[in-house]
Amino acid sequence: MDNYGILSLAPAAVALVLAFVTRDALFSILLGVLVGIAIIGENLVTGFTGICQTALGTPDFIWVITIEVFIGVMVAFFQKSGAIQAFSEMVGKRNLKQRGAQVLAWLLGIFIFFSDYFSPLYVGTVMRGITDKARVSREKLAYICDSTSAPVCTLIPFSAWGVYMSGLLVGLGPIQNANMAQKAVVNMVPFNFYGIFSALLVGLIAFGIIPDFGPMKKAEKRALEEGKPIRDGANPLLSNELDNIKPNEGVKSNLFLDFFMPALIIIFVTVGTYIVLGNAKTLEAFVCAVAYQFVIMLLRKMSTLAELMKIAVEGIKSVMNAMLILAMAYCINAISKELGTANYVINVTENWMTPVFVIVLSFLVCAFIAFFTGTSWGTYAIMTPICIPLAFSFTNGELNTLVYATIAAVMGGGCFGDHCSPLSDTTILSSLASGSDHVDHVKTQLPYALLSAALASIGFLIIGIAV
Repeated sequence: MDNYGILSLAPAAVALVLAFVTRDALFSILLGVLVGIAIIGENLVTGFTGICQTALGTPDFIWVITIEVFIGVMVAFFQKSGAIQAFSEMVGKRNLKQRGAQVLAWLLGIFIFFSDYFSPLYVGTVMRGITDKARVSREKLAYICDSTSAPVCTLIPFSAWGVYMSGLLVGLGPIQNANMAQKAVVNMVPFNFYGIFSALLVGLIAFGIIPDFGPMKKAEKRALEEGKPIRDGANPLLSNELDNIKPNEGVKSNLFLDFFMPALIIIFVTVGTYIVLGNAKTLEAFVCAVAYQFVIMLLRKMSTLAELMKIAVEGIKSVMNAMLILAMAYCINAISKELGTANYVINVTENWMTPVFVIVLSFLVCAFIAFFTGTSWGTYAIMTPICIPLAFSFTNGELNTLVYATIAAVMGGGCFGDHCSPLSDTTILSSLASGSDHVDHVKTQLPYALLSAALASIGFLIIGIAV
């Protein structure tokens, strides 16, 4: 069947509710998967093993999980070389307070604009010690990392996000080739209100222009007054393996070689392969950076071969919790696809579309689908062929503001839903790198994301009325 009706929402709904109630993301998502299997009518044991093989045996999952493995190794090597400690000491000389530490994290996130995976991982890893010292909560750091990753990427036409959207647009209406699609993505940027408001709001909060509110206010008060970056009883995704990794006696870190060079390698490989090949090689960039760290530490006798291999294993252990949650997230996404979750939402909402509301409804529907499936790119693949032709039907096939704004609405809506969902890979990675409890990150970030979404919705309504 096309979908299972309202039951198609059940797995994600169960996972979301339990995640907030139990504060255990892995257990909650696992139960959501089992609920989905039961709805389909399969045996729970064979159904579970089958969905694991289907969802986890894909190139996409293997790509993401391999990146996480190398990220764990990379962070462990950062620790062993003393690079993070050296950077923290350099910044610590400036005695940054709460505001300064938050602004620095925001600027770092904006600077690493090319990858929604590398940005939160690098910023969270680098800034964690600095924000702890400045009495900034881990929840706030995770929010900064998350809100300067995917939202910023949606504003860059030549990022992987922009290129992906360009590919989806080819063949729709008068968009007949990649060049026309790329121009359409460039023209949609001023209308991508969610990406703009989301990135801007982080800066305004970091500078203290807008005060903290909601659960984040409580988290920041705890960090400032009690000196606790995470709440008592929290379950941070970053395990304590990394805490035990220290530089060898007498080892002195070189900030350029040990701290900046791995990041520069990732930037040059990612951006360079995009320019030359038209496809950013993110995984290959991480492999090159880790290989560089391994060789440079051996050549400078900062560690032995056997010790580095042991450290690499410890690094992989440190991201195991995040990898398990990500695996279950892929399983529940596969279940949602089989249940026809996206089709159900589309069937319920497509008759509401009018020329005035097509933009804002595209945003809201994409946000809803992405939130319940945990995937923005999957939402784009589903909704772009529906929303964009619908916009063209109101413009008589012309590329104009209505079409550009609808593209931006799809882009921003998918980003918002993915941004807020505890099932999302980038949300998980932000919690991981920041050492934040995953559910705490989702709860504290949600009011800020909702504010950006509300402002974006108003902007899309105004554009819809104006055109």
